[in-house]
Amino acid sequence: MRALLDVILVVLQLYVWLLIAAAVLSWLVAFNVVNRYNSFVRSVGEFLFRVTEPALAPIRRVMPDLGGIDLSPMILILLIFFLQQVIAYYIYPNVF
Repeated sequence: MRALLDVILVVLQLYVWLLIAAAVLSWLVAFNVVNRYNSFVRSVGEFLFRVTEPALAPIRRVMPDLGGIDLSPMILILLIFFLQQVIAYYIYPNVF
């Protein structure tokens, strides 16, 4: 059972890195640092959008409109950190 919890913790940490990568790529595209018509950038962007959008969309629906600022990745990262701490401190020690 601990091995399953370890896998869950690793997957959550990987998802945090994917959220960070999606946010950085969106900034790079918004400031015209990278060309969104490049096939590699487009494929990476599409992958990151498909992976992160199902978790970010419900948060965006609940949050108020802040103009051009999107805080949903930050909120999701904080929720993931909270979940990791709950697993590490409360669930993991009680599993045999």
